[in-house]
Amino acid sequence: MLLQIGRYFFRRRNCRMSRRELTADDRTTGLPGLEKVLRNFLQLFPALPIALEQTTIEDFLDTTDEREELNELVLELFLLHAQGQNPALRNAASLFLTEEQQLNRHSDYRNQLRLIDQALPQVDDGFGQLPGSLLARLTEPLQQAATLREQLLLLQQLWTAILPEELRARIAGAVALAEREGFRPGFPGEPETVALDPASYADREYANFTADLDWMPRTVLLAKSTYVWLQQLSDKYRRHIQRLDQIPDEELDDLADSGFSSLWLIGIWQRSKASLKIKNLCGQIQVAASAYAIDDYRIADDLGGDAALENLRHRCRQRSIDLACDVVTNHTGIESAWLQEHPDWYIQLPHSPYPGYRFTGPDLSESPDYAIQIEDGYYDHSEAAVVCRYQHRHSGKVRYLYHGNDGTHLPWNDTAQLNYLLPEVREGMIRLIIRVAKQFRVIRFDAAMTLAKRHFQRLWYPLPGGGEGVPSRSDHAMSNEEFHRLFPVEFWRELVDRIRAEAPDTLLIAEAFWLMEGYFVRTLGMHRVYNSAFMNMLKREENEKYRQTLKNILAFDPAILQRFVNFMSNPDEKPAIEQFGREDKYFCVATMLATMPGLPMFGHGQIEGYHEKYGMEYLTPLAGRGRSATG
Repeated sequence: MLLQIGRYFFRRRNCRMSRRELTADDRTTGLPGLEKVLRNFLQLFPALPIALEQTTIEDFLDTTDEREELNELVLELFLLHAQGQNPALRNAASLFLTEEQQLNRHSDYRNQLRLIDQALPQVDDGFGQLPGSLLARLTEPLQQAATLREQLLLLQQLWTAILPEELRARIAGAVALAEREGFRPGFPGEPETVALDPASYADREYANFTADLDWMPRTVLLAKSTYVWLQQLSDKYRRHIQRLDQIPDEELDDLADSGFSSLWLIGIWQRSKASLKIKNLCGQIQVAASAYAIDDYRIADDLGGDAALENLRHRCRQRSIDLACDVVTNHTGIESAWLQEHPDWYIQLPHSPYPGYRFTGPDLSESPDYAIQIEDGYYDHSEAAVVCRYQHRHSGKVRYLYHGNDGTHLPWNDTAQLNYLLPEVREGMIRLIIRVAKQFRVIRFDAAMTLAKRHFQRLWYPLPGGGEGVPSRSDHAMSNEEFHRLFPVEFWRELVDRIRAEAPDTLLIAEAFWLMEGYFVRTLGMHRVYNSAFMNMLKREENEKYRQTLKNILAFDPAILQRFVNFMSNPDEKPAIEQFGREDKYFCVATMLATMPGLPMFGHGQIEGYHEKYGMEYLTPLAGRGRSATG
């Protein structure tokens, strides 16, 4: 059945395979590694539906250029890869899995398949709801159903219009027999339950990397805390530099000459005024609002707005420098444009989660429609409140909105937590990110692991009796079935696929920890993911431990290594010079940073050797020290 789908896919794209290239719709793509893959494949899997009895492998390959047999052989490779991810075949994996792994070790056949898949043209074959990638199309029903019976039922819905009538009849007959006789086709040891359980496959890890465009592997990223940088530029060039369009050409020339190809502007969005009020009320005066309590995704007015960004972007592109920015998907500021337009999009209660909470402090809102108050105990640090009070001034309706929270620190009290169980929230965020991608070629996602399904469930909708995650959320426990019904697909996978279709010239970087680095790039498809092990282990001189980490990655899937973002510091950590010193250790690790596979990221002040740590609320290099709980 999968072979039939592959044939249809190739036929619609006029595909002709040879030993070293693919021709599809009169466009030829070179595949210099394919012949080695085919040779190893025929040696490991000789019992293929190809007549080899009268010839050698060499003779067969010599005489099958651009013939149907070679198309069939390549499709068999796609099927091998797809069935390796089939949960219904897990008890039969010993029949082919060892050889499949050996094939990949000897010839890297999975990467060859990704190259072929990427080269196949996007064609409207009349089934717009199906994935445009052959690998995705073949694995879709396998990832969504855990048994052969469930897969057959799903295929009836997804592929009915593609399958030949005879094959449709055979599927219908098999399903009818299963329902009548209680017989399920499968392998010994399959579970007897037949109900489709999304929870059984929701977190399964499988290989589904997003292919890089040619410029992505050459990216070298420099982070700059925007307001601090502008002040430093003012001192350096002895003139007032406040807006993005005032950044001197000489400075951009220096960045390009130093080898940087991407500039991460930290804190450029319009920030929450309520965040600034909270900081001022807590005694922090010469600061800005938190860079991650965002009011609206437009360039801050005092930085010159979108026009100033466009000026800077144009000048950077002239020097082959791309701009990078943050998108904070987990939450917004507590008076954001989204909150005023869509208050139902947030995790909330109609009453306070704790009777002892009090909301008698200042109204933080400037809106004529809503009043906002955070819990009184926050101001004197007597309470780490998890909600704020949000009241409609005209109707009197009160909501208690949860603050953004990752479960490891105090709640971020100047933010409101978005509810990703709502499809309109997921769609709204995807559309926002696609819009941002029109301005920034590189996008970094803050605290991305908090929106992975397993952690969003753990924090906000825990299983009954499974722990409460964020305090007070145990009252809102939810079954696995209900959670996965409301949140059926990983948000990040959905986003990556949409970006690939609608803004493909965009590099996506996930700030993800909690041992999820491989999952984010290998399964969810992010182009790059933070590699905090590089900084932490080398800082502590755990060289043997880091060497073993690299060995483990290479043994599991070497492709992960080139997807890491390696760094010696980031905005949440001490400066690189404080962590690694000024002697040989610093320069040795910096050399590794610049030469290892992956994306090297240099922190603000790292090249200059600055000792200052620039918090998200800094306006100048000499602003207050540290980062508050609202950051």
